[in-house]
Amino acid sequence: MSSNIDKLNESIAQAKLGGGQKRIEKQHQKKKLTARERIEYLLDEGSFEEMGILVTHRTTDFGMDKEVYYGDGVVTGYGTIHGRLVYVYAQDFTVFGGALSETHAEKICKIMDLAMNVGAPVIGLNDSGGARIQEGVRSLGGYADIFYRNVKASGVIPQLSAIMGPCAGGAVYSPAITDFTLMVEGTSYMFVTGPNVVKTVTNEEVTSEELGGASAHAVKSGVAHKTSANDVECLEDVKSLLSYLPQSHKEKPKDLPYHIGDEFRDVLEKIVPDSPNKPYDMHEVIKGIIDEESFYEIHKEYAENIIVGFARLGGRSVGIVANQPMFLAGVLDVNSSRKAARFTRFCDSFNIPLLVLVDVPGFLPGTDQEWNGIIVHGAKLLYALSEATVPKVTVITRKAYGGAYDVMNSKHIGADFNYAWPTAEIAVMGAKGASEIIFRKEISEAKDPAKKLAEKEAAYAEKFANPFRAAARGFIDEVIPPRETRRKLIKAFRMLEKKDVSMPPKKHGNIPL
Repeated sequence: MSSNIDKLNESIAQAKLGGGQKRIEKQHQKKKLTARERIEYLLDEGSFEEMGILVTHRTTDFGMDKEVYYGDGVVTGYGTIHGRLVYVYAQDFTVFGGALSETHAEKICKIMDLAMNVGAPVIGLNDSGGARIQEGVRSLGGYADIFYRNVKASGVIPQLSAIMGPCAGGAVYSPAITDFTLMVEGTSYMFVTGPNVVKTVTNEEVTSEELGGASAHAVKSGVAHKTSANDVECLEDVKSLLSYLPQSHKEKPKDLPYHIGDEFRDVLEKIVPDSPNKPYDMHEVIKGIIDEESFYEIHKEYAENIIVGFARLGGRSVGIVANQPMFLAGVLDVNSSRKAARFTRFCDSFNIPLLVLVDVPGFLPGTDQEWNGIIVHGAKLLYALSEATVPKVTVITRKAYGGAYDVMNSKHIGADFNYAWPTAEIAVMGAKGASEIIFRKEISEAKDPAKKLAEKEAAYAEKFANPFRAAARGFIDEVIPPRETRRKLIKAFRMLEKKDVSMPPKKHGNIPL
């Protein structure tokens, strides 16, 4: 017995060294934590229970039988974050560069299966050179096994991916299927084909950072939902994000203690300018509504004409979708529609109520948008908000023009409550454009066309550039002073807490992908 215990202790010690001390030091020289250090920092102290620590690969080709490491390049198991059960895997770059093998994949699949059966989030800490080429199709099959489980788990449990090193080739598709992808600046990258292949095929010269670094995916592609300066900051972001989410689709996010006393916010009265064409920062509106310091923005640097993120309102977790007048006047375009649609569907999957803040002049016109499919992409947001059955509340702060009014959680597509500030303008289009069309002949025949246009514009604005006609028709439930917005929303979401709506029986809808 004692000899076996000694052997066990020796094997565990070897496993905890990964690829050895020299490779650990190299990892530190790159300003990266090791797989075990990442898990230790992420989880509550002493809570991690490792699974598969003695697993080894089965490959004998290319001399692989002479290079065997316990754990086979990935640390897997479960533990808690702030007392909540989570499952986690962390790829170990010190072992074969974190390359995925058949057994490496089996370890990941095992905890994913458990997470779905138990109902708890899965967190993947990715740091891998890709498929282990010595294994050929077996490693490719391992990736497919993981992808299949990512799809099965989608909408069942939250799936978070932290990219903390290389993630290339087929490996990128697992994070792409998960709910949120976080990247570390300077040390992580993602791409389907690397710089060398790009140069060979297209003759473009590009670095790994330019092609698939954190900044590229946060700003240009939208693949990264959040970027962090280093490993520690990234892991803190994972913890923060998780705090807004439930354990599974069967639960709701945990409420935080809340004491009544800060319901009226006078600061909201001063945000929207008198001029309908003057921009303002919708972040200030959000800040004036939510619980103090509770906004966690998603996709901050991508499609900045729309804002999405989580916040707390009276201690409850809510998802926020808001037009941003500071960028492109808050119009909807291809990227902002996709961004908001995906976030909406996530919130609906996990019982997170939606607050939609509207100041939208319409959809962005032009050949670039039309040729890139604004019709289909705009329809994604329309579909997502129409499909969502969680509590949905809208506040129109200023413009709500044209089809964008319909799309941004209008009463007509199932919003539960629609509020408007007195500054709201609900119309087919702005007063000037509408007057030029409606009164074209009258204006052209006038002695002073400019004066006549100004008269007609003022008359149209008087009639339509306000929320009262919509309120008279019941399309707006209430016109409210801005300072009362927070109180109204807290009460509305509390009233809607037991909302239970079922969609028509079907296998699934056909969202315009």
